[in-house]
Amino acid sequence: MPETPEPGQNPAPWVKTNVVGKALPRVDGYEIASGTAQYPSDVGLPGMLYGAVLRCPYPNAMIKEVDITTAVKLPGVHSVIGPASPEADLKWPYKNGVDSKIFDRQCRFEGDAVAAVAADTPYHAWDAVRAIEVKYQILPFVADEKRALGPKTPAVHPSGNRVGRPEVYKRGDVEKGFTDADVVLESEYRTQSLFHTPLEPHGCVARWDGDRLTVWESTQGVFAVQKRIAEVLKMPLSKVRVIGRYMGGGFGSKLDAGKYTIIAALLARNTGRAVKLFLTGEETFLVTGNRPPANMKLKAGVKKDGSLTALDFTCLATGGAYPSGGTQLVDWLIRDLYKCPNVRSECTDVCTNAGPARPFRAPGHPQGAWALEQMMDSLAEALGMDPVELRLKNIAAFSQARQGNPHYTSTGYKECLEAGASAFEWKEKRKRAAASRKSGHIKTGVGMAGCLWFIGGGWPPATVILKLFSDGSANLNMGASDIGTGTRTVMAMVVAEELGLNPSSIQIENADTATTQYASPSGGSKTVPTEAPAVRAATVSVKQQLLKMAAEDLKTNTSNLTFNGAEIVSKRDRSKKIKIGDLSGFKKQGVIIGIGHKSPNPENKAICPFGAQFCEVRVNTLTGEIEIVSFLAAHDSGRIMNSLTYDNQVFGGITMGIGFGPTEMRILDRGETGRLCTRNRYDYKVPTALDIPAELVSLHLDMPDNEANSTGAKGHGEPVTIPTAAAIANAVYNATGIRITTTPINPLQLSVLLAEQREKRRP
Repeated sequence: MPETPEPGQNPAPWVKTNVVGKALPRVDGYEIASGTAQYPSDVGLPGMLYGAVLRCPYPNAMIKEVDITTAVKLPGVHSVIGPASPEADLKWPYKNGVDSKIFDRQCRFEGDAVAAVAADTPYHAWDAVRAIEVKYQILPFVADEKRALGPKTPAVHPSGNRVGRPEVYKRGDVEKGFTDADVVLESEYRTQSLFHTPLEPHGCVARWDGDRLTVWESTQGVFAVQKRIAEVLKMPLSKVRVIGRYMGGGFGSKLDAGKYTIIAALLARNTGRAVKLFLTGEETFLVTGNRPPANMKLKAGVKKDGSLTALDFTCLATGGAYPSGGTQLVDWLIRDLYKCPNVRSECTDVCTNAGPARPFRAPGHPQGAWALEQMMDSLAEALGMDPVELRLKNIAAFSQARQGNPHYTSTGYKECLEAGASAFEWKEKRKRAAASRKSGHIKTGVGMAGCLWFIGGGWPPATVILKLFSDGSANLNMGASDIGTGTRTVMAMVVAEELGLNPSSIQIENADTATTQYASPSGGSKTVPTEAPAVRAATVSVKQQLLKMAAEDLKTNTSNLTFNGAEIVSKRDRSKKIKIGDLSGFKKQGVIIGIGHKSPNPENKAICPFGAQFCEVRVNTLTGEIEIVSFLAAHDSGRIMNSLTYDNQVFGGITMGIGFGPTEMRILDRGETGRLCTRNRYDYKVPTALDIPAELVSLHLDMPDNEANSTGAKGHGEPVTIPTAAAIANAVYNATGIRITTTPINPLQLSVLLAEQREKRRP
């Protein structure tokens, strides 16, 4: 068993583990697979009503009149609220101090809320929504961010379309860096806007008990939702309870409450009954966020030996109709991934008449990787250097973009590149791919790309409570949401590792603001590195209390005792021992309670996960069809806590990256109506099993980062998505000689480029 530290001391890093690191099936697997797990969308309460929202059909319009006369008279309708309803006169905050109303009379994007209904059934509710008559003044719109700053472009807000000043970053002398370079390349890149498309729609059930509000919400952070509700409704936090033990996917789009949360609460208060308001699939495409599109230009300089001398990056992007992080972190990889003394970036965020963005798995990083990692391959080709070797040449030991240039607590980028290339058989496959391109219309190519995620160590605050019962079972109480990554299982494994328990004997309570401890939202790959150290601290506290009780019973000092799972044993005399259940102090208390907190991260250090991914593709040069043959991911995420859920995150991240690269894109009718065209899963091409390679390899690089936290784990959810699309683009170039700089890399785009290539080659 792990040694128990003296009170006030930190536990020593795990060396050999018995539970942590193993491939343990999820402790809640039966509930999820059997359908007995209650998701918020499963909640049904006595007398519950159903909510529905009328949404603006135009990208920019002023509401002149809302007539609810017919709607309120329809059978089954209990409440209709709109812009004129006094109870709905509430501010809805966005970023940069920009507010709107819950039902704003100026709708700046298609899908903004106009009115809402509560009725006996969803059918009654939607009938009433359709009966509401609205007179709109349709206004000019801008749907193309590249036109947003034009002199004749309609203004989304009276202040204009620019969101603040451009964000500028500089270090060194970029112009001198280009002068010192032997090779200078410049290219433009574009990534399309993407949707989160979780399986469980966004929504909640709201119920009032007097002046107390309970909300069952599909969310990544119950305390964040509680805070937003209390802020908007001007209520004490103590009178808002949010429950979200299970949730069916979010990917960043459920980090906070939505307008639908407040609307459900208003309807429930009006009717005195619980109201269930979950969005339709089409609504989730319109109003629950997106990954912003990005228009990027990157100029890079490199010496003959492969040393980068300068990077100059610009980006224009949009977070939609309101400030919502349109350029957030797009330039971080350019600033920080590779050692480069001279770097400049300028990011310009603009407003357009489209749904506001929300954080999306590794915000900004996949867009930046799309540009940077293709540029790195282009530089390698110009130098006649292997792409892996060029990256190895420019690995940084510290964070160049953070103030003070703090060193990383650990950096496994070198190991990811080398071990990944070896396991993938990179050099051999490159040779075979080159040979395959000499004849026939099916061309094979291989590509790779690397990444870091700018955070990965979690952060305070986080509190957990562990109760150990006399029969050896335990209860773990924590506020963190399990967003599908297996958080409950990993935390049970931490307890099991320290106490020698079977993980199945540990009950988990989580994600309830009334009964569990505070936790920040599960996002940013922070949950395991934040919660696991707190869980370990709580478990160590329990062990320390047991040792103190045993010392009293055995009449010795705690330093002479060791915790051995079911019993406590003297280090000097192994025959001198006592079972946990026989401790007199334990019998008096009945339960041992340990409280754990997330300690501060190490000062002046950066905690980041790193990764490198490799793929092989086949391209039909007659049709432009791309088959992804295999994919390998090598990631440094610190200690592997559960190898099964670790692999699941790899496979899910690659799948999402394949959506970002070859298949997904938001299409707006920019020239005519400004409306969303890809508003369902038929028109919006989420990758299916047919798009995913049969050969997916998660290469285990177990590299505990003992400086980061007491469990040695770093974030893992975000990084796998970051380099996937760029690796595919590099592989397609390797197969065809065509550099595709705009997503998605689909047959429609590639077949045109292939035809142009054949035309150029004709004598």
